[in-house]
Amino acid sequence: MRIVTWNVNGIRAAIRKGFDKFVEKIDADVWMLQEVRCLPEQLPPKWAPPADSEMILHPAEKKGYSGVSTISRIEMKELGRGMKGSLDPEDSEGRVLVTQHGDITLVNTYLPSGSSKEERQRYKEDWMAQWREFIKPMFDSDKPVIVAGDLNIAHTENDIWNAKGNAKSSGFLPHEREWFTDLLGDGWHDLFREHVGPDAKIYSWWSNRGQARAKDRGWRIDYLLGNKAAKERTKSVEIDRQGGLEVSDHAPVILDLHSS
Repeated sequence: MRIVTWNVNGIRAAIRKGFDKFVEKIDADVWMLQEVRCLPEQLPPKWAPPADSEMILHPAEKKGYSGVSTISRIEMKELGRGMKGSLDPEDSEGRVLVTQHGDITLVNTYLPSGSSKEERQRYKEDWMAQWREFIKPMFDSDKPVIVAGDLNIAHTENDIWNAKGNAKSSGFLPHEREWFTDLLGDGWHDLFREHVGPDAKIYSWWSNRGQARAKDRGWRIDYLLGNKAAKERTKSVEIDRQGGLEVSDHAPVILDLHSS
């Protein structure tokens, strides 16, 4: 089974830039997309998800903003949207979609960014605390649970090209990184990092400024986190940097699982 997480930086723009070509090339069973920025009625009228696939679109209420979507060619059951907490009980920003695919549960997540202003950083941190508690009970399942998406945090110095220069940047603040360490302390496995090793510097997002893409000056902020059952099924994990950047400022992260 192949699962992909990808911040597409706007599904309509991604479709214009060749999204369908990569869907065909990567040939995944499930796609978890973030930052779709599209209401259902705004999808291109002649576009449809791949044949034999089902698409669940969980948009933000605000047009052109946030939103997640999961596309699956395996029978998919929607388990819930949002966290039903006090911050955003209706998940009006479209940030969490939980689905079931056979014996596998997927939590498609687009964690808020705090880079625009201090108010959004405070919101991000409150959201992080609530989300950690939301996913914590799922870890104990004896079936695979995979939490994936753009988490807007680079965990270690090997997840960012300029650690010293970004020490005061949202997404690499010491307390954000500590939160991520605590998240893994809950038992979640960073499937990509455990697969490639602690020293590999492989990124998933690049700024549009300063030739960051060409010089590979990026951040790894797109994750696939798994519980014990998911870790045991993991075959390989990779970031498709070369192809993915034709469509978005993020690259798709690809997970291959062994059969149950």
